[in-house]
Amino acid sequence: MNDTEDLSVVEGKVLETSEIEKNEAEQNNELSKKSKEHFHHSQTAIRNYLFLPFIFLTVALLGGLRLSVDASAFLFIKPPLICLIFAAILLILFFRANLIKLDGWFSESFSTLTNLANAGILFTLFAASAQIFNSLLPESGLPFWTFAFCFFWTLWNNLFADFDVKKLLQSLGGLFGLAFVVKYLILANLTAPTSESWIQGILQNPSKEIFTWVLDLPRYSHGTGYIQFFTIAFYLVGVFLVKPEMTPDKR
Repeated sequence: MNDTEDLSVVEGKVLETSEIEKNEAEQNNELSKKSKEHFHHSQTAIRNYLFLPFIFLTVALLGGLRLSVDASAFLFIKPPLICLIFAAILLILFFRANLIKLDGWFSESFSTLTNLANAGILFTLFAASAQIFNSLLPESGLPFWTFAFCFFWTLWNNLFADFDVKKLLQSLGGLFGLAFVVKYLILANLTAPTSESWIQGILQNPSKEIFTWVLDLPRYSHGTGYIQFFTIAFYLVGVFLVKPEMTPDKR
């Protein structure tokens, strides 16, 4: 058998069969690599433009939700103006800690649609942040102003502190967790139950009735605390999934 039987002619050059197989393997590897890159790009797009907006819009919806005392009605509380201020400061903290990079979200190299989509995600993050503060702030009275001052003092000091993403998330988790415990565990247990008259309330629960009147505590169902617990958890998960740079679209 001649040696030429094991050879093939490609573009006028003689290549051995093993070299042809090597080229085919390299081509298959390139195709596999491109397929993986395309899959990764698709997964990133789903996370950024579907999953994140869904989380933040859910938080924006549930953050203002309250249940009446008998859990027979849904009450939606609009966020006070100070919640919008807190949300704006929080977004500034996200930029300072490089949780979000401005040039990684908006760029001339991105298409107009991508820049608009990124702006939409940023808007949903702002709305969710405002509703988180709305969820944690007491509705009125002395507790409202006490919580508002503590939030403002903490956020203002954080503006001038050295932060990275990990420290920022830990700080937010601790801040939100403490506020949740105080509002939905401590203050909620100080609220007097609904009674037929204030005289009956004083006779049955004098201390709670006094705290409710002095602190101007609203009466909500205990289910409100469960809803807001998961709302805060969703928000923290969404913030954790936010990436400093958005993957540019492929033209």
